[in-house]
Formats: sequence, structure tokens, C-alpha cells
Amino acid sequence: MSAKLNQLYQHYLNSTGISTDTRTIRKDNLFFALKGPHFNANKLAARALEKGAALAVVDDPDYAISKASLRGAADDRCFLVADALKTLQDLARHHRRQLNIPFIGITGSNGKTSTKELVRDVLATRYRVLATKGNLNNHIGVPLTLLSIGPEVEVAIIEMGANAVGEIAFLCALAEPSHGLITNIGKAHLEGFGGVEGVIRGKSELYNYLIQTGGTIFVNARQEILRSMAEKRIKNPYCYPREGDYFHARLITAKPVVTYETEKGERVTTQIHGEYNFDNICTALCIGKYFEVEAAKANEAVKAYVSENNRSQKIKKGDKTIILDAYNANPSSMEAALRNLAAVAEGHKSAILGDMFELGEEAAKEHAALGELTRTLGIDLSIFCGELMEAAAVAHPQSIYLKTKEELSLFLEENVIPQGHLLIKGSRGMGLETILDKIK
Repeated sequence: MSAKLNQLYQHYLNSTGISTDTRTIRKDNLFFALKGPHFNANKLAARALEKGAALAVVDDPDYAISKASLRGAADDRCFLVADALKTLQDLARHHRRQLNIPFIGITGSNGKTSTKELVRDVLATRYRVLATKGNLNNHIGVPLTLLSIGPEVEVAIIEMGANAVGEIAFLCALAEPSHGLITNIGKAHLEGFGGVEGVIRGKSELYNYLIQTGGTIFVNARQEILRSMAEKRIKNPYCYPREGDYFHARLITAKPVVTYETEKGERVTTQIHGEYNFDNICTALCIGKYFEVEAAKANEAVKAYVSENNRSQKIKKGDKTIILDAYNANPSSMEAALRNLAAVAEGHKSAILGDMFELGEEAAKEHAALGELTRTLGIDLSIFCGELMEAAAVAHPQSIYLKTKEELSLFLEENVIPQGHLLIKGSRGMGLETILDKIK
């Protein structure tokens, strides 16, 4: 480690944490002035110091000058580096190496956040756990998560997201996970990965890292791609949830919420809807078993879990049960959500579906396939919103198509969605959660 990085690490140890946003900065934070295509936080270094930052890490000499100096002397509260982002990442990697605790890496096309939260809640019944907050799962978020880990933490859970091949490998080089899992591999971020084969290569980078470093790998053997990868490449994986696996459980029903049978034959009814969430639950229970969490406490944690942040939230509004899953969408997660809607208790079934982004050349085909799926599943009312969703509407002539969210809002103000179940799902950029107050 360079002398300069060591000096910065000492500042970090004496600070109250890291900030990259002057709007939320706290007294004695270290402020990192990051740059992007449309912003340069070096310009905000002085403001960060005025608001109480102990130090501002900048990479532009013009902003390391003291305003109080008539001679343009350097401000000793500005720490000048060649690249603020790389310095943040280097600092995070160094801090991680001071921590001799399990680091559980989680990636996958769908279900990363729900799985992370379930694993967190199960392990928290026995350990002091820190898990990635929100969606801080990229080249900036992972370093911030690592630098939020204090000496009291006994287990760290690091969510890793990626849009292209090589990104998970880079995040592994930062977080250095000792344990890890892939939730599933599906049609997500096809544009960046260059197709499904690229997704497989990208997500498997977590497996590659753990194989090379002798880490522990948990494998959902219900997922054919993951099972095949494990059989070919991984020695002694911890598989779940089939009979005969390291951990096993049986799905009893997902109508209206997931109910499963434990290894001991007990029945557990959760507050989580969707058969696809059975896999996420089993992941958490398998990891809990590995870390010697008492089975009864693990099952209680799962029973108490309620999804939030626009992810598979269940909302009662009058005579309607709304399934709000507006955090993200791709062809795999859309299909799972629609099949779950089709399988719920009897009654009218409606779906408001927004554009799926980052599909590249596959966009038109995948949106058309989605329209065909809603038709064949017999969804009673299908409403498609967004420019890309026009292909879905063409494939399902009995659907309703609205090009913009403004048109959708006006439609909902003038029309009543029938009583029953309503799924709302679309990519994050669609922001479909904002239409909730329009639904009558």
C-alpha cells in the first residue's frame, strides 16, 4: 500500500464515514469528489467542507486551493489524488482486507435484493450483520458498502450488480467474497452483455473467483444452468433445495403467499407472494444452516419478512390487491411475475406493464413475446405502457396500449380497474409506482 493511501486510511479511521453527496453529508465525513458524464463533484468540495466534512478527496488541483489564502495555497483539508473514484475503490479494498469475517457475495439476473434481505434477516438472528443498502451494488456502491463495515460486524453480505461482462470480476476483486451464490441467470441487461451467453459468462465470474480462491459456493439446484455449472466446475458445492441436497425444503403452495415444508416436515406460511420467491427463501435458509443458525429462528425470520421498496409489495386498495413490482423488469422476471399472477386465487386478473430497458436488438422480440404471454396466460386485462410496449400490444390485440405514463395516468383517472388482483411491473426508468394514487 502506498504511503498516500495509508495516510488516507488513517483519516478514514478517524472519520464518521464516507460521503459522495453534499446533500446528505454528516459532520467529520470524508467527502469523495466523484466525476461523471454530467457532473463534477470537485466543484462541491468547498461546500462539503463548509457543511462539516473533515476532508475532501479531490482529483482536480484547481479545487484543492484554499479560498482563505491570498497566494492560492493548497487547502490542507483537500486531499489531492490522481483519480477520486479509483482512490475510493483502493481504500475500500484495503479496508476489506483488514476484516477477518465472512463476506457473502450475491449476484444474479433476478432476486438479488430480496435474497440479500432474506439472508440478512436469517443471519441476523445469530450474528451482527451488515448488508448492502438499497441498490448500492455497482463500482461505486460496493466500495461505499465496504467502507460502511465497522469492527462490530460479524458477517457482511455484498450484493453485486452488472450490466456487462467483466463487471462482477471487478467487484469480486474489491469485495473479495469468501462465500457466494448466483440467484439465477436470465434475460437481464442483454444489451450490455451481448445476449444470454454473455449473461452466463458475466454472472459466472463470481463462481470463477470463489473457485480460484477456495471459497464456499451455494448452488440453487432447481436452476438448470446453475446446476450444470456446478456439476462441471465446482467441488463440493452446498446445493439446495431438492431432496438429498445439503438443504432441502418443499414448496406447498404460492397461493396467495409462499408456504413451504421445512426439513423437519413443518409447514411455514410466509408473507411473500410469488413461487419464484421460494428459491430466494431457500437460499437464505441454506446459508442459515451453513452458518449454524437455529432452524426455528431462521424460519421465524422468513415468516416475518415483508418485501418493500417497490419489490413485490402487496398493497390492498379497496376491492383490489395490488402487486407492486416496479423496481425493475426484464423478460425473465416479467414472465415469473405474470405466471404468478395467473396462478393466484380465483378472481379478475389485471396487469399494467411498462417498458423493459437494456434489451438492445432483442427489445422488439422480447416485448412481443411478453404480449403473447399475457394473451396465452389469460390475463383478463392487459395494459401496456411505453414506446417499447407497442410490440406487446401488437401481439395481444385485446390489450390496451398507452404510449406514455401521462397517458396511462389519464386513463386510470377516467377508468376503474376491476376488483381482483393487479400486477404493476416495469423497468426502474418507467417509475410505475407513481401511478398508484390514480388507481380507483
